[in-house]
Order: sequence, then C-alpha cells, then structure tokens
Amino acid sequence: MKIRFAIPLAFVALFAGAVAFAQEPVKPADDVDALFKDKNKKLNEMKQAAYHIEKDLLQCNHWDEADKWLTERYIQHNPMVGSGRAGVVKFFGTRPKTATCDKLTAPVVAVLADGDVVTVVTVSNRKDKNGNPYTTTWFDMWRMVSGKADEHWDPATKP
Repeated sequence: MKIRFAIPLAFVALFAGAVAFAQEPVKPADDVDALFKDKNKKLNEMKQAAYHIEKDLLQCNHWDEADKWLTERYIQHNPMVGSGRAGVVKFFGTRPKTATCDKLTAPVVAVLADGDVVTVVTVSNRKDKNGNPYTTTWFDMWRMVSGKADEHWDPATKP
C-alpha cells in the first residue's frame, strides 16, 4: 500500500521541482545590429525599416518622423492603439524624445523576414503574481509595403 502512494507522490514532487526551475532565461543576441541585415535586397530593406521603427520610433520617440517608416493607413492589431499612422502617433507621440538615438538598445533575440513580413522578437522581463522576476519573449510583426510598415501585430492584450 505504501509503495502504491509513494511512486505517484515522488513523481509529483519531482515534477513540481522541475516546474519551479524549468525556465532558461531569454537572452538577447550578441550582435543585435547584425540581425537587421540580410543579403537579400528586399529582406534587408524590410529589416532596416523594422530597425528604424524599433530604434527611431519606439526607443527614441521620434514620432515626428513616423511618415518615414509607417504608411498613412497603418493597420494596427494591438487592441489599445488605433489604426492609421495618426492613431499610432497620437498613442505614442507624447512620450519625451531621447536626446541621442545612435544605437538600438532593445534586447533583440531574433529578426525574421519572409515574403512581405518582418518579425522582431525581444526579451520581455516580467514578474509573476508573487513578484518573482522571469523572462519571456515579445514580438512585433509588420507587413511592409514599399519600405514602410503597413500593418502591425503584437501579443498585447487589454489591461
């Protein structure tokens, strides 16, 4: 009888310990800038546009330059931001500009480009319900038209 319960309890204890320490931290690439370059001319153009969206707009808040990187109709799938370049600029545009904007500092894990879509995967630092820190990933994906982002997806949810 004792053996019958000991095996499942041992399994539960082993599994619980594995879950508590299962995650490997997400780490950015060593050379983030290299991720935004591609030998294929079209893919390189898309990756460079994504680089400038990440650096110039999202990091440095140069939203007065949004017309360089976003189409006017910019379709937004984030539930908290309106579509259209004007809607995105309205949402982000009040954030203070960064004085210098020389280098992208986002912790980028990967940049993937295929067809007319480019995806940037970054480290996302979070806390669980007990306040314990952990890492996971965030992504931004854009459909590009003529060197500009025309549509955007990310995993954002309503608060």
